[in-house]
Amino acid sequence: MSPLVETVLFVFSLVALGYLAGFTGYLKPASGEGVSEFAVNVAMPQLLFQTMVKSDFHGVAPWSLWGAYFTAVAITWAAGHLVTTRIFGRDARAGIVGGVSSAYSNVVLLGAPFILGIFGRDGFEVLSLLVSVHLPIMMMASIVLFEMFGRGGGKPVHPLRVIRNFLRRLLVNPLIIGILAGLAWRMTGAPLPELIGRLVDALAGTAGPVALFAMGLSLRRFGISGNVRPALALSVLKLFVMPALVLLLVWLLGLPPLTAKVAVAVAALPSGVNSYLIAVQFNTGQALASNQMTIATASAVLTTSFWLTVVVHVFG
Repeated sequence: MSPLVETVLFVFSLVALGYLAGFTGYLKPASGEGVSEFAVNVAMPQLLFQTMVKSDFHGVAPWSLWGAYFTAVAITWAAGHLVTTRIFGRDARAGIVGGVSSAYSNVVLLGAPFILGIFGRDGFEVLSLLVSVHLPIMMMASIVLFEMFGRGGGKPVHPLRVIRNFLRRLLVNPLIIGILAGLAWRMTGAPLPELIGRLVDALAGTAGPVALFAMGLSLRRFGISGNVRPALALSVLKLFVMPALVLLLVWLLGLPPLTAKVAVAVAALPSGVNSYLIAVQFNTGQALASNQMTIATASAVLTTSFWLTVVVHVFG
């Protein structure tokens, strides 16, 4: 078995263990929320803080990376919206859920440990550059769309309310806090005190496996309940169309090999729980988002291996 395949299987085996723990009742459903909260609110911010403090981002072209990735996000989001509304006849609010589901990669619970396992610390540095803008951009887009459709379509969007909601959610997000704190410490040029460094290293070291296990528990909690055909169509957009677009764009822009490989790998990740949470906010498409997330994550065992093989062949 090749190291690449073994790493992919290891990552998704941890997800499967989390799912089995919930499926068999070994862990109570409520424990899934607790494990997820620890991963997102405690361990992952420490990992991002550690990365911002210690990493060397030399050689990475962030503007080209961001341009390629988010151009693909916009195209795939629009395609998901059109598939949901034009092909499956859902309303505009459900179309937003379809767009989010087809373009919102699970960059935290699944992406961070996955990229660390495949590309190591250098790859995670590239991922951190995406995470630093992925959350604000997708959050802003979701808030604007919620203002347009979630409060009753046709009502005017209030820019100040949008900005206020965006800043409130952004500045209390633990992942953003971890990134900003790491950058602030980096600017001081001071080394971390030994005790703080040990605490950060200990918590950051748990981020990967705990996040993957939490992802499995989440899948068990949401499950599949109808809307299978549109969920399959959106999964195809997420797992094949979006990474193909990113691959084309990073190749055209001539990004460094590692940066290009990480961008495609992140684009190939399945959707995360954020698409479901947005559906809950809109009070529409909850089953669609839940089904798409579950189907895409299960399929990603094979599709991520496919895209990793492709990027290794293309970029070396």
